[in-house]
Amino acid sequence: MSRRRESRREHWDRFWGGQPVEQVYESVGAVFAELSRHVDPSRARVLEVGAGSGRDSLHLAERGARVTVLDYSEAALATTRRAMGENPERGRGRVELVRGDALRLPFADGGFDVVFHQGLLEHFRDPLPLLRENLRVLAPGGILLVDVPQRWHYYTPAKRLLIAMDRWFAGWECSFSARELESLLRELGFEVLCSYGSWAEPGLPYRALRKGLGRVGLNLPMHPPPFPLLGQLFNAFKRGFRYRRLGQYTAMVIGTVARKPGGRGA
Repeated sequence: MSRRRESRREHWDRFWGGQPVEQVYESVGAVFAELSRHVDPSRARVLEVGAGSGRDSLHLAERGARVTVLDYSEAALATTRRAMGENPERGRGRVELVRGDALRLPFADGGFDVVFHQGLLEHFRDPLPLLRENLRVLAPGGILLVDVPQRWHYYTPAKRLLIAMDRWFAGWECSFSARELESLLRELGFEVLCSYGSWAEPGLPYRALRKGLGRVGLNLPMHPPPFPLLGQLFNAFKRGFRYRRLGQYTAMVIGTVARKPGGRGA
C-alpha cells in the first residue's frame, strides 16, 4: 500500500509493529541526560509525547520520575511495553501508557513538570498547535524539550528525495535549524535555556552498509567494533561542540530545552 494512501496511524502501527525494539536505532540516553541537567528526575511528573520505544522515559522512571507516555499508535505503545519487559523492574508503578492525540492531550492544564518529544514535531506541517498543547499541560516553570532532525545535515537532501518518491520510512517530515526551533518556542512565550546537537551513532555510512548487505543475506551487527582512539576523538568533539552553534550545524539531530514562564521549575 502506498504511504500516501494509508492514514498516519496506520503508517506508525505498521512501522512499530514490524520490527523488534532492539533493531531500532535511537540516541538512547541523550534526551535523558539533557533533561537531567535541568530537573531532578526523582521529583518530576513527566510526559513523553510520541512513544517510540519509550527508552528515555524508562530511564527517567528508574530515577524515580512519574512518567506518562502518550501515543495514538497502539503498536508504538506495545513497543514501549516490550522495552519495559526487557527489565521487569523498569518503570514498575511509575509509567502509565496512554493512547491519545498529541494535538488534544487528554490531561488537565499544568499537570506536568516536564514534557518532551523526539522525532515528532517534524511530522506536523504546522508545529504551533502541538507546541501550544505542550505549553498548556506544563506547570508554571516546567521544562519542555523538543528534539528534531537538523536541517543542514548532509543526509537532508537524500531524505527529501526519498520523501518526494514516497520511499522515506517515516512518511512526510521536515527539519529545523536550531535558530528556527528557538524562535518557535520564544513565539509561544517560552524561555529558551539551551540548544544542543546530537550525532548518529553509528554513523549513516555504516547504517546504510548494514541495511544494504542485509538485503542480500549478510548481517552486520547493529554497531561496528569499537575503535578506542576514534571513539575518544569523537567524544571530545561532541563535548566541545554540542552546545555551540557551529557544532549544531554538523549534527544529525538538534534539540532545544525551554522553560514555561512562572514558578521555579521541577
